[in-house]
Order: sequence, then structure tokens, then C-alpha cells
Amino acid sequence: MNKNELVAAVAEKAGISKGDAQSAIDAVFNVITSELKNGGDVRLVGFGNFSVSRREASTGRNPQTGAEVKIPARNVPKFSAGKGLKDAIN
Repeated sequence: MNKNELVAAVAEKAGISKGDAQSAIDAVFNVITSELKNGGDVRLVGFGNFSVSRREASTGRNPQTGAEVKIPARNVPKFSAGKGLKDAIN
């Protein structure tokens, strides 16, 4: 399912226009992104948790040449599914 299909499904399920559903979905994504960018986390009980994890710098290898490549440290988003979501798909 891509974003347009998600918008259509939300609009149908909630009985709202696709424009309103698009605005709501964009707002949710923006709020989650902003919170993670500020170092916080988002906990949706029964669905899951969005958080930020720190990946330290490391050294990798170019598979074609075998040359060492420095990989810089960075923050990466992380999602862990909640019990409700896990139970719903199993």
C-alpha cells in the first residue's frame, strides 16, 4: 500500500473527503517526524513506538575494490510494534 492508497482507505473508512484524509495523514507524519527530530519518541499504545537510535561511526569495505570506507555516525529512526499490532497480524 502506498501513500495514495492509504489516503483513499482512510477517507473511505472515516467517511471524509480524500483532501481531508490527506491533510490528516500529512499532519500525523509531520508531528512524528518533528518529535523524532527533536530527540523525543512517539508511543501509540497498542500500535507501536517510534524512537531514534544512535548509530556510531564504523569502518566498512567497498565490495568491488576492498578499500576501507569510513561510515559516519548518525541517528536512525526505529519502530517497534506493540502487542496489539502483533496480535492483529498473527
